[in-house]
Amino acid sequence: AGTRPRRFVAMTLGLGLVADNLNPEQAGRSYQPSRYLKSIAELRDRVTVISGTSHPGVSGGHRAEASLLTANPVGASGRAKNTISLDQHLAKYLGHFTRYPSLVLSSRGSNSPAYTENGAMIPAEDSPSRLFARLFIDDSPSAQAEQAERVRQGRSIMDLVAEDTRRLSRELGGGDRQRLDAYLTSVRDLEHRLAESEAWARRPKPKVDAEPPVDIGNSNDFVGRQKLMSDMIRLALETDSTRFISYHLGGSGGVLPIAGVKEGYHALSHHGRDETKLAQLALVETAIIRAWGDFLAGLQQTAEGDGNLLDHTVVIMTSNLGNASSHDNKNMPVLLAGGGFRHGPHLAFDRRNNYPLPNLFVSILQQCGLDHDRFASSTGTMSGLSSV
Repeated sequence: AGTRPRRFVAMTLGLGLVADNLNPEQAGRSYQPSRYLKSIAELRDRVTVISGTSHPGVSGGHRAEASLLTANPVGASGRAKNTISLDQHLAKYLGHFTRYPSLVLSSRGSNSPAYTENGAMIPAEDSPSRLFARLFIDDSPSAQAEQAERVRQGRSIMDLVAEDTRRLSRELGGGDRQRLDAYLTSVRDLEHRLAESEAWARRPKPKVDAEPPVDIGNSNDFVGRQKLMSDMIRLALETDSTRFISYHLGGSGGVLPIAGVKEGYHALSHHGRDETKLAQLALVETAIIRAWGDFLAGLQQTAEGDGNLLDHTVVIMTSNLGNASSHDNKNMPVLLAGGGFRHGPHLAFDRRNNYPLPNLFVSILQQCGLDHDRFASSTGTMSGLSSV
């Protein structure tokens, strides 16, 4: 009571951002804005620029997309299994307050950086029109009843599992019984979530003063798709349909419809320091950052209580590639906005000996209300970052 929901949105890029165009030369609050930051100059006091960070032990170039929100070096050092991503960690503890514990979205295809506790990737939704229908168009009474029945069937299966394990526990030793108790605790948690899902299935969905979107058929209109999905994300947050969202902008192989751009986005990202390619890539990435800024401005213009949605929503933009041209996973680009942090500075860490980015994840967990002091390879909260 008396508090506003805490939310988190991760927008992740598959092809990085050119560091020289993104990061200011100076650290602190008195920096001169970089080329990309000039495009969102009006949001300077709402954004923190972070450089010189990465996930310890993570490598693999494009394959490190799987580690973006988990910080787990999957595939490296003999590891083959991923762990839970930051968005799903938040949804696990706080997702039960809304109809959808989380939303996993992408600009194209089902690939995502969202992973379950068991290390399974959660497929993304890439259609704004399907997302709109899922969020705001009520199912028919028969479909609602069918969904509620499916949930009840799931609960009955959990009842059977619980009865079987209770019988088994009488035959186990102490150590195995402890492991079984932990399993039963997870079963009871799932039963609780299923009960809530049944209730949500019968409740009407929120109504919004917005027309259903029309999906953009041109797969090369990367920024247009980004803007359209960002509008749907804002509506989802505004209606409190969910509080935790990951949105993966994986990239496009074709030529984006931007004046002055003549080569494919993916080819431009592998520029090899070619000046012609870098000039075109800067046009593409400036448009991406500008669209991200428009999303932040939309949150800021949406009133909520004595503040606005941006005040109560932590938003990050990052990528697994610090240098897409060389497939380098060090020096990841990071922009942080909203969520009650004290913004405005450039937090410049050592570009040769990177600061652990999972420390930012711990700060985000705590800012969202979880009393957790570790995430993956973190060593604490992020230095230099504080709350308002």
